[in-house]
Amino acid sequence: MIYTDTRDKSVKTDFRTAVMNGMNEKTGGLYIPVEFPALSSEFINKNPEPSFRDIAFEMAKPYVAGEIPDADLSAIIQDAYPFVAKVVPVDPTAYVLELFHGPTCAFKDFGARFMARVMSYFNRNEDTRLHILVATSGDTGSAVGSAFHNVPGLDVTILYPEGKISPLQEKQLSTFDGNVRALKVKGTFDDCQRLVKTAFTDKELRAKLRLSSANSINISRLLPQSFYYMYSALVVKNQSWRMSKIENPAIITVVPSGNFGNLTSGLIAREMGAPIMGFVAATNTNRTVPDWISTGEYKARPSVETYANAMDVGAPSNYERIISMYTLEQVRNLFASYWLDNDGIIKSIKHCFDRTGYTIDPHGAVGWKAWDDIRSGALQSLKDGSKGDYTKPGLSPNLPAWADCVLNKKAVGIILETAHPAKFGATVTQAIGREPIIPERLEKVLKLEDKAIPMQNDYKQFKEWLLENL
Repeated sequence: MIYTDTRDKSVKTDFRTAVMNGMNEKTGGLYIPVEFPALSSEFINKNPEPSFRDIAFEMAKPYVAGEIPDADLSAIIQDAYPFVAKVVPVDPTAYVLELFHGPTCAFKDFGARFMARVMSYFNRNEDTRLHILVATSGDTGSAVGSAFHNVPGLDVTILYPEGKISPLQEKQLSTFDGNVRALKVKGTFDDCQRLVKTAFTDKELRAKLRLSSANSINISRLLPQSFYYMYSALVVKNQSWRMSKIENPAIITVVPSGNFGNLTSGLIAREMGAPIMGFVAATNTNRTVPDWISTGEYKARPSVETYANAMDVGAPSNYERIISMYTLEQVRNLFASYWLDNDGIIKSIKHCFDRTGYTIDPHGAVGWKAWDDIRSGALQSLKDGSKGDYTKPGLSPNLPAWADCVLNKKAVGIILETAHPAKFGATVTQAIGREPIIPERLEKVLKLEDKAIPMQNDYKQFKEWLLENL
């Protein structure tokens, strides 16, 4: 597979280079495959559907062809995924895709564990260590730290915004040792991401250190997230008649989105043949992408702190990949977009629990409210001519191409539950009046010693620290 650059289409490189470099240091652009080969209809139409690991293997094969033999790829996938995604029906036309069954209880485990094993595979014959820099707004850092902990030849430095993530999330980040360390930055996620991106384009620094990324900047974290989109869509396609008496439903995937890497992974799955009709880009008060879809003007902005902190991103990196794949008009046809403020998040957690008995986290709650509004009149209002107000919480005013499928009761929604609700215990308790059950693997983390290193939002200080400590 050939990979190119979102900022320079003349760039042509291989998977190993794209993975190990993270992003193109010359342009600051992100790597993306030049094509997305579709899986065979025979494979996609199996009933029962293929296993998660079989789907992962078939989807990964074309992207690593000629660089990772099939036997090694199979071993990487088997090692990366001792857990799977779970599809949970909560009512006849709504499914929750639980992505929190990995070691750190967040969807980032799916990408980070695959990426760590691929990087280790490519780094096995190198004489020098590879240094992974990653900015996190919540769950990325802990997933990356867990995936890379004690992996030979690799170091990880995690940057997170001090005081702007949940206490349990911070505990997951601040307790690593060995080849993984965390820096608590006095600033926002966007500040952390800016420090990382600046490091990647610093020629002096890169001449002294081998650097790579582990955010959704890195294509090896983005590609494996497409596996669960394919898997869930095939599961729902096969279950739909039994659950809702809808045959061949229009499947709409509702994606809580911050840096928009997860949604980009969904686009890749759709290009490869996943039976997904469309997407809902669901976010919090950091509504950069919904505003772009509404107005046609992309304006990055400082991030705002919310209850759904993993989506507190004002300048989403993967906007670059989305516009390299689609025009704005195509995006408007494919996406609905939706945003919710803190008050709406609390109400949505309660509404989901009261109506279905399902305890959902703040990020999934944005997705739940988006889908419930869409199927309960919000799209009909747009169809009837309502323009809506994109500056207020709710659905953006574009009418996606799949709107009639929803209005004609031929659609079902898959809502991504991106993290375990226990990671946001205070917010969930505020909403439903009871604490969510904490998985044992999270409870153990609470007893560990904090080891995070304070860092100013200053690139010179950050660079000096890297040179002194790596």
